[in-house]
Amino acid sequence: MTPSALQALAILRDGSQFKWYVVALLAFVFYVYTVEVEKKNWSLVLAGLAFWGMDWFNEIWNSLVLHFTAYAPVWGAPGNTAFLILVGLNIEIMFMFAVSGIIWTKMLLPDKKTKILGIPNRAFIAVAAAAFCVFVEYLLNSVGALTWDYSWWSRSAPWLIFLFGYLTFFVVAFWVFDMKTMKSKLITVGSIWALDILALIVFIPILHWI
Repeated sequence: MTPSALQALAILRDGSQFKWYVVALLAFVFYVYTVEVEKKNWSLVLAGLAFWGMDWFNEIWNSLVLHFTAYAPVWGAPGNTAFLILVGLNIEIMFMFAVSGIIWTKMLLPDKKTKILGIPNRAFIAVAAAAFCVFVEYLLNSVGALTWDYSWWSRSAPWLIFLFGYLTFFVVAFWVFDMKTMKSKLITVGSIWALDILALIVFIPILHWI
């Protein structure tokens, strides 16, 4: 097992890591969602939840990679944190993803047919946002806050990080936002979160795999 994986496992769900700024981050997330709920921006709220749910799905399979390889997760977050939830997901990252979907969906143009530089605005923003997120990950990796132990998921091979690390999040969030019926939005977001919650229950307290 890699040193970074062992370092992450050493603090995994260790309550002694707690720091009070977590409460402020939680209040910030509540505020963001409360503002949108107050405005009845249900499509935006559900897009945000879809984005967040997609990240949880990624973090679960990433943890399973460590379990089955006994070598390393695809990405790890072994550095300083107030709480490491999964080997690649600390509480600070979690709160960031909780609001990221709302932030980026707000950038969409009102008409999905409107183009930016000849490209449909949904596709343009999704690609630009995913590329920006990969750049941020490069910075985090360069200071050791985010670790990569596989050659196919690294600074020299960014395409999988771009495609599966981020682009899918934006595609799903924007897809939910543009769905024509509230029923479709609720079923989609509910399905994502039902799968996430079921996996967390099975793989943490029952099987102890992640």
